[in-house]
Amino acid sequence: MNKTSSLIAILIASVGGFAVGHMVGKRSADDTGTSKGAAVAVLEGDGLGERGEAHPEAGDVPRIRVPVTKDQPIRGPVDAPVTIVAFSEFRCPFCNRVNPTIEQLFKDYGDNIRLVFRNTPFQPGAQGASNAALEAFEQGGSEAFWKMHDKLFANQSQLTPENFVKWAQEIGIDAEKVREAVANDKHADKINADKALGAKVGARGTPNFFINGRQLVGAQPVERFKEIIDDELKRAEALMKKGIERKDVYAALLRGASDGAAAAEPSRPAAQRPDPAAVYKVELAGDEPQRGPNDALVTIVAVSNFQCGFCNRVLPTLKQIEETYGKDVRIVWWNNLLRFPHAAAAATLALEAKAQKGDAKFWEVHDVLFENQRSINPENIEKWAKEAGLDVAKVKSAIETNKYDAVFKDQMAKASRLGAGGTPAFFINGRFLSGAQPFASFKSVIDEELARAKKIVESGVPRARVYAEAIKDGATSPKLIGGGDAQRPQQPAADQRYEIPIPAGAPAIGPANAPVVIQMFSDYQCPFCARVLPTVDQIIDTYKNKVRLVWRDLPLDFHPQANPAAQAAREVYRQGGNDKFWAYNKLLFQNYNQLSREKFEELAQQLGGVNMNEFRKALDSERHKPAVDADYQAARNSGARIGTPAFFINGRLVSGAQPFENFKRVIDEELAKK
Repeated sequence: MNKTSSLIAILIASVGGFAVGHMVGKRSADDTGTSKGAAVAVLEGDGLGERGEAHPEAGDVPRIRVPVTKDQPIRGPVDAPVTIVAFSEFRCPFCNRVNPTIEQLFKDYGDNIRLVFRNTPFQPGAQGASNAALEAFEQGGSEAFWKMHDKLFANQSQLTPENFVKWAQEIGIDAEKVREAVANDKHADKINADKALGAKVGARGTPNFFINGRQLVGAQPVERFKEIIDDELKRAEALMKKGIERKDVYAALLRGASDGAAAAEPSRPAAQRPDPAAVYKVELAGDEPQRGPNDALVTIVAVSNFQCGFCNRVLPTLKQIEETYGKDVRIVWWNNLLRFPHAAAAATLALEAKAQKGDAKFWEVHDVLFENQRSINPENIEKWAKEAGLDVAKVKSAIETNKYDAVFKDQMAKASRLGAGGTPAFFINGRFLSGAQPFASFKSVIDEELARAKKIVESGVPRARVYAEAIKDGATSPKLIGGGDAQRPQQPAADQRYEIPIPAGAPAIGPANAPVVIQMFSDYQCPFCARVLPTVDQIIDTYKNKVRLVWRDLPLDFHPQANPAAQAAREVYRQGGNDKFWAYNKLLFQNYNQLSREKFEELAQQLGGVNMNEFRKALDSERHKPAVDADYQAARNSGARIGTPAFFINGRLVSGAQPFENFKRVIDEELAKK
């Protein structure tokens, strides 16, 4: 590729996170991805110029300095007076949904806007997709990039290494190089640089936009974008009248802006992540299904679920691990049911297969369940038991009597205590790895643990004792890093209490004089918040008048519909009180993955007894946003480092969608003190 075509290719890639099967705006006849007549140029430096004092035309709106260099994909003319920097990813459904909005903006504003793409994959499969797209771009320039990009977004729910290779073959690039790029995380440096910048400027989720440095979070309606763009065009026009060249408008407006998120709206509770170097004491019962020898140097405990799509996607990676490491690795199976409808029955079938015919039969049934994941139901479970040569009557009895219930609860509780609340999750000689990550992510940890294991053997420990030795001093609770001041405790003491005032009139269940008050901070788009609701119901049913549950809103930045949903629920509460609120609350969680303004109204009408004119007015005017934001700020002011869901039981923090037993322990301790 010559220099000119390389530069054009770089500029084309900007809409990678936004178009599905088509470009934003019109492509030129040569399919370069730039608009006809658009100025194409290479940027130097960071596109910001001198820092200096804020220009008067920048106004008093919060701005963040987001660099724009020749290394980022750009669409639109280099001298556009409005620059939109987008932090996006191929796996994000909201990035997908914002496509029509971005297309409309280019139709309406033409050469007055440019779009700069920052690649920030967070979800399982997204990192591999980013590598596949960047490898396509490296091999075939813009044409190959857009072909791969279209494949990725058109098949957003099927982002697997096998499909990346298949799509590479279909678009005519070197599929083996794509396979290697994905497996080895080849383009990680560029991706990580974008993610680091996103963290710095406060782009904690996708999509996240900075319009001339002004942050706009989520797949917002076109009117919200236009409101900011129109204002920025007026400021740009005033600058140009004063002699600022069109190409220098972005730098002029961001002169004096903040280098980080501090100057923007108040930051959300700081995000934390598991310490990748921490070793956990993951003790085995000894009778779990396993593949590989007992004296393997590296033990991988896989916390999984037969109905979990991501658990299915990681299977080829686990197979590659077995093929690569042979007898040096064993894989041990733990169950995390996660309240999928037939998860317990499927897991019971697999464990009964082991009980009747050994480990080999367990893995045979394991493969059948994953191959037919979408067809798991009682009838098929009985059919598969028969096909596997099992005693079907014993299988049915095991399911009906909850034969393995104690096993499931024990494994789920142990995993949860160590921070593995979701699936799939892996402990590699005690080191935590979350999600359906690529082979390279597993390999780096396995290689380190293999080296550590060999040293343990060299010290005189038999191979069969290596695992016990490797985890003997392991942690028994989550070890987190990040999230602000490293000097603050990462985990609160068991009896630490947080003072969080309860606002008057907050939605609640239970008597006002209950000896135990639980403040539940939650987010209507959070799947873990949805999953914990049966546990919350169990708490209410078990403790009745001894517990009062108070609802608090904590809508996270990367859930764009969470704040509007919270406002909708509060309007229902204003009109109908606690009973209506909690009924609507459940409806929202039942539809957490399809929330929208239309859905809020549909659910309110379904609930009945809601004045829809008043409901719509409340949402249009954001009447309840101050109350939602006040809850948000209360969480931030508490000093606790939390995500969602988070529960404060008489001020004691229980974080995450934990099993009932974990709540019960704290509640019982509090009741004993009364």
